[in-house]
Amino acid sequence: MGIFGNYRGITISVKRMKNFFGKWKKSKIALSQPVEDSIDDKIPDGISKNLQDNTVMLYELFGESFDLVIKPSEVCGNKIAFVALDGMYDNLLVSQAVIHPVCETKTADVRPVSVYEHIRQLRIGECDTKEALLTADAVNFLISGCLLLFVDGVDRCLAFSVQGYPKKGIEPPASEQQEMGSHEGFVDMYKDNVTLVRRRFKNPYVRFETVTVGKESNTTVCVCYHAKRASPEIVNDVKGRLQKAKLDIVAGSGALIPFLENKRMSFFSSVGYTERPDVFCAKLAEGRVGLIVDGSPTALLMPYLFIENFHSLDDYLSRPYYAVISRILKIVCFFIASFLPGTFVAVGTFHQEIFPSEVIFEIVSSLKNTPFPLVVECVVIHLIYEIVREAGLRMPKAVGHTVSIVGALVIGDAAVSAGLISAPMLIVIAITAIASAVTPSLHQPSSVLRLIFIIVGGIMGLYGIMLGFSLVIADLCSVSSFGVPFTAPFSPFDFYASRDSVFFAGWKSVGKRFAQIHKLKGSDIDAENS
Repeated sequence: MGIFGNYRGITISVKRMKNFFGKWKKSKIALSQPVEDSIDDKIPDGISKNLQDNTVMLYELFGESFDLVIKPSEVCGNKIAFVALDGMYDNLLVSQAVIHPVCETKTADVRPVSVYEHIRQLRIGECDTKEALLTADAVNFLISGCLLLFVDGVDRCLAFSVQGYPKKGIEPPASEQQEMGSHEGFVDMYKDNVTLVRRRFKNPYVRFETVTVGKESNTTVCVCYHAKRASPEIVNDVKGRLQKAKLDIVAGSGALIPFLENKRMSFFSSVGYTERPDVFCAKLAEGRVGLIVDGSPTALLMPYLFIENFHSLDDYLSRPYYAVISRILKIVCFFIASFLPGTFVAVGTFHQEIFPSEVIFEIVSSLKNTPFPLVVECVVIHLIYEIVREAGLRMPKAVGHTVSIVGALVIGDAAVSAGLISAPMLIVIAITAIASAVTPSLHQPSSVLRLIFIIVGGIMGLYGIMLGFSLVIADLCSVSSFGVPFTAPFSPFDFYASRDSVFFAGWKSVGKRFAQIHKLKGSDIDAENS
């Protein structure tokens, strides 16, 4: 009986677990499925001739939103209604340029269609007037900040561009500080960013085409390219990927990067970004495709090369020899930020004979006083540095500086004095932290690689470091950006493009014509554009 009783108990427990996980799976499926909106079924496709039906439809669509403003009026004996969202329009522009001219309209033919056509043909000051035939188009104009005009008896409406919502002024870019060059950076409004590009790139062949991304946000993404230099294949590929991007809300330009990368499982991103209009224009001149996302001051660039992470605007505005030294210094700093802690752990754990004889005694005497192994000590210090960096980055500036100072003094000096951390390890992490700030675009891969190489160096020594370095090189060589190798112009080697890689040949040589980026992949695109 005991055996059968235990078997029965196990069977009941298994059935209960199956029922529990079955219910959990059903609830998860139910939560993952989109909820059908019953309001959408009540919205007609076309605009009604009855003014009241249109206003009722808008009230049902926006619900109890306080910012929906509907102002009825009358023109030539016909009922009209102005519709807008409060805070999205310029009050002075609406009253003086739209409402006053429309309400003062007088025409001999007082039929609704004639009055509507007369208003449509009016020259409304500084406003751009568009016509909407479908309800969806009218709603899109409304949520974009336009003022809608409905006339009773007409199955269309007019949309006046009277946007006046608050926006941030043009300021220097925070992440790309330069000694020379312009101090203007991109802002959140994509039209203002297009204007900044147009003002610098006075060429009719520069194209700006818009694509809507995001099922719920309907975010405008502007595709920018030079029609004479950009590859049509790459341009169409970028547009196709944007249209296939399944997103509800585009919170920023970074949300589009996973849909634009060819290889997802890689430490390095094949999509570049910039906040500077002058850099953006220079990249367009090389035949690249840029994306300006509405609501984000960061523009994306494709194709993108690994060597460009070590380029800056000051390189092109300084003497060539200084640009070469600056780029070599940045490359060295990237290797220091990625491999120095792991190499120090590997040498200190397995290969102490590599240290100079004059230094090895000081290092060993410092390390023997710490209670933790070298790899544990390095991992802990690395994590503390990342915590201090995140705290200083996310908190307000005044508090962020305080956190950095406290972290440097308390965690650094006090930890060394207490014997918890060795002084050589603290020096290595400090040099690594400074070096990682030299190439901010590579901070994410270098921080992850740093932690991986610390662990590998503590387990396998220099042999693990060399093996990991080989895997990183293989990862770099396997990445391509829209058919262009990520390691170009070195692999494959291109002499014409190498004049502006590690070495800068100067404007007398490079300034004649930029190397077109798509020609680095050696495909049939060269023949198409020649």
